[in-house]
Amino acid sequence: MTTRIDRRFAALKKEGRAALVTFVTAGDPDYETSLKIVKGLPRAGADVIEFGMPFTDPMADGPAIQAAGLRALAAGQTMKKTLRLVRQFRKDDQDTPIVLMGYYNPVYVYGVDKFLKDAKAAGVDGLIVVDLPPEEDHELCLPAIKAGLNFIRLATPTTDDRRAPKVFRNTSGFVYYVSVLGITGTKAPDLKSVKANVKRLKKHTTLPIAVGFGVKTAEQARAIARDADGVVVGSALVDAIRLSLTKAGKPTSKTAKAVHALVGDIARGVRS
Repeated sequence: MTTRIDRRFAALKKEGRAALVTFVTAGDPDYETSLKIVKGLPRAGADVIEFGMPFTDPMADGPAIQAAGLRALAAGQTMKKTLRLVRQFRKDDQDTPIVLMGYYNPVYVYGVDKFLKDAKAAGVDGLIVVDLPPEEDHELCLPAIKAGLNFIRLATPTTDDRRAPKVFRNTSGFVYYVSVLGITGTKAPDLKSVKANVKRLKKHTTLPIAVGFGVKTAEQARAIARDADGVVVGSALVDAIRLSLTKAGKPTSKTAKAVHALVGDIARGVRS
């Protein structure tokens, strides 16, 4: 069964270009602004949307995405509201793939079976759950695949040739290659290392490989798009939200526009 993610990457391959994958935290800085931001992402140039599921202890995330999660939680974001955001987005857009990204705890608390059923019904296409390794596939990965959702796995510079087959075994949709060691948004990717590792990992999978963590400019995106099937931008967009807020942390008329302008700029880099 093909998913929206499969169809999108196949279409872009025919076009001969990489995908722009954008990450924002659901409910940041509040529900209505978050909906406005996500609705405008495809128009601005996003090919795939990752929606962060806010969580109190996001261990792989840097200061920008941690702060976004806390803003969303403070504004009352819940898993139910995150799924509602997806449903509202789907009213106007049936084509853009949506991936929920985050940690297992909120999914576990919601209830795995109920979560998968509700996520599928809302219009979610894939999941990235960063703290579930392949050894725990029975927890969520295999049930997600059975429910018709892609389970997207992270690979890192330390995913060696011995580990890679295990990592990719039940992965579908695409592979998210984490270009730097450590937390999100704190270091720039080493382009030589990215090129070498993407080439090496392609020996183990036919899936598209999207590269993220630390991509902030159109120039970086352009360089990565030469070797990868997708470029993921997250912390830079979350920072654009933060910089647009009032001192009290409230959204302004510039909030959604700032995100969409940055996505447009990076999209031009990817497409060039």
